Amino acid sequence: MTLQSFREKVNLAIYDSKEKVDWIRKAVILFVSIVSIITLAIYYGYPQTPETKKLLINIIQAGFLVYVINYFIQFIYDFEPLNFIKRTWFEALIMGLLIAEGISHSLTGNLLLISLFERIGVVNISGYYALFVQFYFLLVILTEVVVRSNVLPKFQLDPSAVFIFTFIFISLLGAVLLMMPEMTTMHGSMNFLDALFTSTSATCVTGLIVVDTATFFTAKGQFVIMMLIVVGGINIISFGSFIALASKVGVTLKHHSVVENFVNKSSMFSSKSMLGRVLLWVFTIELMATVLIYFSWSDAVPFKNFGDKVFYSVFHAVSAFNNAGFSIFTDGLYNTTVRDNSALQIIIALVIFFGSLGILTLIDLFSFRNILDRIRNPWKQWQFGTKIAFYFSVALVIAGTVLFYLLEANNTLYDKTFFQSLVHSFFQSVTTRTAGFNTIDLVYVSTPALFIMVFLMFIGASSGSTGGGIKTSTFALIFAAVISSIRDDKNVSLFKRTISNELILRAFAVLLFFISGILVSTLLLCISETNILLNPRYGFFALFFEVVSSYSTVGLSMGITSELSVVGKIIITLSMFVGRVGALTIAFAVGKRVISNKYKYPQGYTMVG
Repeated sequence: MTLQSFREKVNLAIYDSKEKVDWIRKAVILFVSIVSIITLAIYYGYPQTPETKKLLINIIQAGFLVYVINYFIQFIYDFEPLNFIKRTWFEALIMGLLIAEGISHSLTGNLLLISLFERIGVVNISGYYALFVQFYFLLVILTEVVVRSNVLPKFQLDPSAVFIFTFIFISLLGAVLLMMPEMTTMHGSMNFLDALFTSTSATCVTGLIVVDTATFFTAKGQFVIMMLIVVGGINIISFGSFIALASKVGVTLKHHSVVENFVNKSSMFSSKSMLGRVLLWVFTIELMATVLIYFSWSDAVPFKNFGDKVFYSVFHAVSAFNNAGFSIFTDGLYNTTVRDNSALQIIIALVIFFGSLGILTLIDLFSFRNILDRIRNPWKQWQFGTKIAFYFSVALVIAGTVLFYLLEANNTLYDKTFFQSLVHSFFQSVTTRTAGFNTIDLVYVSTPALFIMVFLMFIGASSGSTGGGIKTSTFALIFAAVISSIRDDKNVSLFKRTISNELILRAFAVLLFFISGILVSTLLLCISETNILLNPRYGFFALFFEVVSSYSTVGLSMGITSELSVVGKIIITLSMFVGRVGALTIAFAVGKRVISNKYKYPQGYTMVG
């Protein structure tokens, strides 16, 4: 009997029971998932006695065993087992690791990877290793419960609603996690409003903080913040790819086309493997950034051990690439141990810059396939959206660097060498548009330089990136429209491409949305924060700066965030949230079609300006 004929007999034998087994498997997984989530929350969020710790570990290990069994059942009941392994190769790798760790623990009482690390001199990494495995376990849980659920297909959800509710859910979940006693160094729990503010700031990759991330949170709390950045930093392209392919949530072709129009990457976006490619690029770049940052730390930074140094490197790599601006140094990168580390500043600035371009732009620029294709076919150029993202980003960085240096050379940069001044100016020009790190004290920056920073924050990053602002694409289209209007050219063009009126209208809609939101939030803060408004150290501009920073999800502050009232914190929290989800929401709203357009009103004329 050949292997193929044996497999055919197996398929025939399991065919009748496949549907029933699949239903039972999903029910068991749902139950185990709920128990595992509760167990993980209790284990990491609350102090444990040796007895409760052992009990919770046993439950977690049982959960791992169930997932291994679940994977093997899926393997057996798949009519093409080899293709199943190819499709789920990463999950197969994790399952293999769990089996190996289980065998090692049963025979030796030690985990295999931990023992290997200790043999090469790497110690104190078990906590981070456990957190990584548990985080992947949580992802598997969410995949089983949400993506593979039979409940969601019953709801025909608008993608913009999915996007908004996803961020609300993540922000609330993050707040609940940060309120657990083990997440902070203080006695008791963090209050809900501060936890929600911090969680929203991390999820929306903003970086504004009301407490010192370095001293207020434990390593567990800092890890939760980093995971919120990772989840929130799965950019608009990833989300668009997910909703366009996940028919289970009722996404239509109209929604698919709207996302494609929004990101201007239809040819690359249409690939079914796009989400996987995006995540692979993200984690590869973050890994490279982690290595570079690890070797750029100076001896002035008092790391406790190797694991501590690795965690700091990973945290800042993730925060930089996702344009989050969170740091686990007191005073951020203005901390005395790192503020003049030029190598570190250059590396982080470059990571921020690449993150601000957007993954699909990076794929178009640097993927081996595209580079080889352009070498073989010199007539092929970068995509139109790539040109806008790259050229306008470079122009803004250069202009920001030069202007900041000229305005601050005799102020905040007076005690720096020429090279250090250029590096600081370059760093602030890059981070102001997207990330929110700072290597200088913004309280002492001159007003003209602050206005330049507000302008850069307002423009923000490029479409499809994790950064905020109106985006370089919006700025580029409006710039092209203004130039065409001045020249009395009826056609708006950019990089030898004609821009449709639909895109121009969409760009002005985004611009109007941001200006309106900033004005409303500033007005509300002026009403609620009279103490800051009357403080000669801050005044109106500090409030305005805070609002622009929150709406553009940048995270820079003139030092007023922790002094905001309860109402002020709520206003900034909503500003971060609306600034993060607003652009895509507008794109969907504009993308909806009217019932009929087979009519035309008489033309109207009026004076403009």
